[in-house]
Amino acid sequence: MNWFQEAKFGIFVHWGAYSVPAWAEPIGELGTFPSDVWFTRNPYAEWYWNTSQIPGSAAAEHHRTHHGGRPYDGFLDQWRAERFDPSDWASLFARAGARYLVPTTKHHDGITLWDAPGTGTRNTVHRGPRRDLVADLARAARAHGLRFGVYYSGGIDWHAGRRAVIRHEDEIDDHGRANEAAYAAYALRQVRDLILRYRPDVLWNDIGWPDLGLADLPALFAEYRAAVPEGVVNDRWDGTHSRRPSVRPDFRTSEYQANRQNEADGPWENCRGVGYSFGWNRAEGPEHSLSPAGAIRLLADVVSRGGNLLLNIGPRADGTLPETQRSVLEGMAEWMAVNSPAIHGTRPLDDASPGDTPWLRWTRSGGHAYAMLADVRGEATLSHRSGLVNPVRLDGGRIAARAVPEGTAVDVGEVGATPVVLRFDVTGLPAHPR
Repeated sequence: MNWFQEAKFGIFVHWGAYSVPAWAEPIGELGTFPSDVWFTRNPYAEWYWNTSQIPGSAAAEHHRTHHGGRPYDGFLDQWRAERFDPSDWASLFARAGARYLVPTTKHHDGITLWDAPGTGTRNTVHRGPRRDLVADLARAARAHGLRFGVYYSGGIDWHAGRRAVIRHEDEIDDHGRANEAAYAAYALRQVRDLILRYRPDVLWNDIGWPDLGLADLPALFAEYRAAVPEGVVNDRWDGTHSRRPSVRPDFRTSEYQANRQNEADGPWENCRGVGYSFGWNRAEGPEHSLSPAGAIRLLADVVSRGGNLLLNIGPRADGTLPETQRSVLEGMAEWMAVNSPAIHGTRPLDDASPGDTPWLRWTRSGGHAYAMLADVRGEATLSHRSGLVNPVRLDGGRIAARAVPEGTAVDVGEVGATPVVLRFDVTGLPAHPR
């Protein structure tokens, strides 16, 4: 488990046939809209097949006017990935400070990015890109020093499982998720194949697991841990109506603003896209997306509270990364080249106060504490317990500091939205493990 808690930052990739229409209404973040609004106006482009079948939805109208109402599987053949350069992706992810990569191997549309058992020709080896995209990404990730994980949609498969259109969250359990024995065996065979072929460091399931396959999970997890002793699994393996399997996840998950209650004690991970969608959404603009400074602050906030950030990238169908998303990663790379000691291998700092005016977050590693500070002009007081001394800026910039009863008053000049990092020596406290 140690590598995952030390990593702090991973890259999610959602790439599929849905990257051809690449369209959704960019209404906002998951967890900020009621369910009936969310599904009809779903901002997740990877849900296009479902949203475009809801009568009266903007996606249905878009599908009619732009694609003539064509069958969804036609997008698989249009998805060519002709400009895909896995080494370029992995190099950028590594420079941005990510320590692991988790691409989708099968999303809810059931199309697999490898020659998965039971799929016939409905996969990227036989149609569309005509290559094993999972293998390509696994090789590139590991060549650039990244751990490699796999996302798999275990609960929903609109081709091999149930094809009912989902209009509300309450409908997922009752008729959206596939619980039949045949589908449970189908999904189990595919996950076993992923483990045997790619030895993934992360097993990232989504939307639960078929009820009639819950009894298979202890053996599956045992097989996985035998094959990948340092592998970790997430928490999304429950059955319908919150039936719990008799297995323990290694970390809990939140998504945008949803399930924030999971961001508590123990390992946890927040996932979200650069914009409001995971799959590339051509309807999104910079106004719907994180800025480089916003992504850096999100990472710092998550890590300061003890979590990992899994930041999603949604490539175009041709395999290129949209400019807004690439610029975010390039901005993170520039910042992490100087300030990564405040992120990797850190833990939250006890008895130090975060703030939003000015913006301030704290972490700790070994004999050092780190203050990440933004939106400040002139002197600012950083509240913390005694024992933090000798502050310096990691970027080598100017700093004036003096002790005050609340902690330390610092003057670092004018700092905008992108945080500067101050490193303190920790004295008089037990050494914190890295």
